Parts: sequence; structure tokens; C-alpha cells
Amino acid sequence: MVKIQIQLTDGRVMNASLDESAAPVTVDNFLKLIDKSFFNGLIFHRVIPGFMIQGGGMDASLCPKDTKAIKGEFRANGVNNPLKHKVGTLSMARTNVPDSASSQFFICVEDCSFLDGQYAAFGELTDEESIKVAVDISKVKTVSVGYYDDVPYDPIVIKQIVRA
Repeated sequence: MVKIQIQLTDGRVMNASLDESAAPVTVDNFLKLIDKSFFNGLIFHRVIPGFMIQGGGMDASLCPKDTKAIKGEFRANGVNNPLKHKVGTLSMARTNVPDSASSQFFICVEDCSFLDGQYAAFGELTDEESIKVAVDISKVKTVSVGYYDDVPYDPIVIKQIVRA
């Protein structure tokens, strides 16, 4: 397990651990992005109460920051990943293409068992305060911007993600 901390510009933090045994390619990719300061200044651009918060791919102007795609480490893609999508789970966002995940990730704010085996879970928030931060983010006022829905009205900006 590798410990990380997601630090927001408003001073809030979310502590997490990443499970290298369940999703080694995903964790390696995520740590390389952390080490390159890739996430600095990006936002949680999609938040849905009772479901999840998603970030790691766009800045506050909704301009995407791209990186290379990796293999999707989940059962439906031929990978035995035992992690469940429960409150606090970190998982990789992707398109309908199984191997399209790159940097965007989401954090479940409720149990989402319907995602098990379909998305690459790779870690979890490690304390109640971190879960509270994620749930609070999921409940902010949202708007639609262009073809993006569920965008926080006031940007939720990632200051940085660091190894803890």
C-alpha cells in the first residue's frame, strides 16, 4: 500500500492508500503522474451526490490535460481486480473503451457495486474526515457548461497530490 494525500487549494485534504497488488499498472501510472506534479491545478470537474466525484483531467476552464492511456485493470477486461466500489474507493474514469483510462479518477461517495468489475478500482480514502470531504464536494452547487454536466459552480481545485 502506498499512501497519498490529495490537497485542495481551500486547505482541505483527502488521505488515501493505493493498492499495488490489485492494480499495479494503474498505481504505477498514478504515482508517475503525482511525481510529475501532473494533478497540480486540476479540478474535480464532475460531482454527483450519492455517486462520486471525478477529477484529474481538466483545469478550471475545462481544458483537458491529456496523458497516455493505460490497460484497464478490471474483471470485464480480463484482469482479476478484487477491489469493490464502496464509499471512499478511488477508481479510474474511462470512456467506453476498456483501455482508455489515463489520469482522470473518481472517488465513490456511496457504495457503487454496479461498477465492480467494470472500472479499475485502485485505492481508498483512509479516514472518516477524508470521506466527509469527498461527500461534501459531491453536494456542491453544479451547472452545465457546454456539453459537460455536474460541473461545480465554484471550482474545486487540486493544489497537489503527494505521496504521504
